[in-house]
Amino acid sequence: MRRAVAAAALVAVLAFAGGASARSFTVVPSGPAGLPSSGTPNAPGAINVPFPLSVPPQQPAVRSYEDLLALWHRAGDAYGVPWQVLAAINKVESDFGRNMGPSSAGAVGWMQFMPDTWLRWGLDASGDGLADPWNPDDAVFSAARYLAAAGGHDDISRAVFAYNHAQWYVDEVLALAADFGSGAGFDFGSTGPGAVFRLDDLQRQMAVARSAVAHAREAMPRLERRVGRSSDTQLRLELKAGNPKISTAEFRDLEARIRGLERQQGRDRRRIEERRAAVAAGLTKLQSLKSDLAAASVAAPATASLGGALSSGDYVFPVGGGPDVVSVGHTHHDYPAADIVAPEGSPLYALADSVVLDSYPDGSGRCGIGFKLQLENGVVYVYCHLSYLEPAVVPGAALAAGAPVGLVGSTGHATGPHLHLQFSPPVSYPQEEPWFQSFAGVAFSWLDAPTPRHSIAPKERRFTVVGITPAPSGSRIVGFTR
Repeated sequence: MRRAVAAAALVAVLAFAGGASARSFTVVPSGPAGLPSSGTPNAPGAINVPFPLSVPPQQPAVRSYEDLLALWHRAGDAYGVPWQVLAAINKVESDFGRNMGPSSAGAVGWMQFMPDTWLRWGLDASGDGLADPWNPDDAVFSAARYLAAAGGHDDISRAVFAYNHAQWYVDEVLALAADFGSGAGFDFGSTGPGAVFRLDDLQRQMAVARSAVAHAREAMPRLERRVGRSSDTQLRLELKAGNPKISTAEFRDLEARIRGLERQQGRDRRRIEERRAAVAAGLTKLQSLKSDLAAASVAAPATASLGGALSSGDYVFPVGGGPDVVSVGHTHHDYPAADIVAPEGSPLYALADSVVLDSYPDGSGRCGIGFKLQLENGVVYVYCHLSYLEPAVVPGAALAAGAPVGLVGSTGHATGPHLHLQFSPPVSYPQEEPWFQSFAGVAFSWLDAPTPRHSIAPKERRFTVVGITPAPSGSRIVGFTR
């Protein structure tokens, strides 16, 4: 729900759906002179921009949380828009400058401007002579200018909608802005910015821990196969060495080869044990971080939901990460299936309310680590090539849509990290399903066709699953943070 306020007002009150709560954002009149007006866009050729504009710098700028907080305040004060909204857009669009694109649609920089929009509203806030979307000062001040030009003084909801024409985007940005609150403190244990930054730090640690687990787990099957082949070869050589008819020279050669194989097996077994220890330590770290996230998310629920599973209707896209890193083609190389490409260690989710029919935590043939789940309508899907399977994903376990099930990998017969998703039996392509296609541009990009931006209907939501029920009873007890 939107509530417009007068241009001269100092407080913009945003009422959220359902009228359960209101969020207050301080708004001040335009500040320092010398910045371009929000009333008129740049004339053609009025600004100098990097060339080419779509190429990121070799050394992207990095800002601390304290620096970003000060920057959002300065830009918000300069153009009379809530700094909390600038902070929220910065988080949603580029994850505080960590994922600056170019996006699948061509948006670039800290605040993900389209190049033509940047030419009209971009500015040089850093004073280096360039209006550069890859520069945090230029990008955040330009976003503030654009929001002000779109009516941010009077109706910040309308201004955010102008920034990205999707109501879900408006709801997400304003909810996240409310997490930032009105305070400016940086204490990691506080509410407001401190709580948001604490969650962001935990989410980054989760990503690192997932990647470490996936990397350690990924190497183990290869080493185990090599030890198996080496043992077979050793057995054949020992049988030959036991033949009393061979010469002394042949016997010594065989003995040398056997000793070499034994040394290599010893090294490989030590590496396997090291990786098992790394996996165990990584899983312990992940569990600790999950507990910390669950506790911290109470203070900033909208922030906690970012990066979680994306849902549309009754379905959740099974791979996390978003359209800039997740992609899929319309076809498969030899039979109907979807190979969803994503970075190793990306989180995987149950695509709908379902029950696990079978699981392969140690790998199974070409599929590698994976499992089968059956939806409530009887349809069966198969997940393959995982680097890690959640221990709770066992036959008979009830999964709610969005429940974490593992991590992307390349176990089994795979040439790179991806989720192989197929029906069982594979009678048609999953990517032809309406639920799958509804996520194009929001959860993934098409590899072989143009991708629309933000095609999910208005009822979509993000959520983070904080519970899973591995009981065979069919009950589903799952906690969500919205």
